[in-house]
Amino acid sequence: MSTILVVDDDPHIRQVVCFALDKNGFSTVEASDGLMALEVAQRERPDLVVLDVAMPEMDGTEVCRRIRKTYDTPVIFLSSKDDEVDRIVGLEIGADDYVTKPFSPRELVARVKAVLRRQQGALKSVEPSASPATGMVRGLLRLDEERFEAHWDGRHLALTVTEFAVLRALAEHPARMFTRDMLMNVAYPDRRIVSDRTIDSHIRHLRAKLLALGAEPIETVHGLGYRFSDRQARQET
Repeated sequence: MSTILVVDDDPHIRQVVCFALDKNGFSTVEASDGLMALEVAQRERPDLVVLDVAMPEMDGTEVCRRIRKTYDTPVIFLSSKDDEVDRIVGLEIGADDYVTKPFSPRELVARVKAVLRRQQGALKSVEPSASPATGMVRGLLRLDEERFEAHWDGRHLALTVTEFAVLRALAEHPARMFTRDMLMNVAYPDRRIVSDRTIDSHIRHLRAKLLALGAEPIETVHGLGYRFSDRQARQET
């Protein structure tokens, strides 16, 4: 049973969300503000966080930033702002999905299930293909899809659900060029509309995390997209 942390300063919204999740077989814990959310996240280690953006004490964006520094826990933002720029900022910060208020509890539950499926390795490649049962090894890169873990040269690589999906697609087809549209289909299989800027942001975060381990396997194909360098992945450190 997956545990979901529901964070919102409105008790009615928490009640509605928790009821819908509980009804669908999830276990829920609650927090009414940002500081409490961090405390509960550290104590309960939830499988996913449903996080309101506008809250007292500490807003949702800062909570997400702090969670991302320590955990790989998926985050779904709840927000009353529906502008594209707000959605992009939320996704760039590290959220895995963005739901606007007012929302359908049924839709939110569907989004939660979708994100958890992606995290558990039920990821679709750009083209249908048989995926390894337990993971993938590409040179110094190892992806364990059952445990949702990534390692470079034996060292842990902390990735979000979306980053894991993008890296998996690139590594599965080394030297193949992926356009931004192709990576959008990988990162967001529910076909939500996101911008090129969002994909570029995910690539930038991926590169920064890999570079921290001395790795630079993602190459830019100028004006077209990105590809995974199998040659660089096989270099010894």
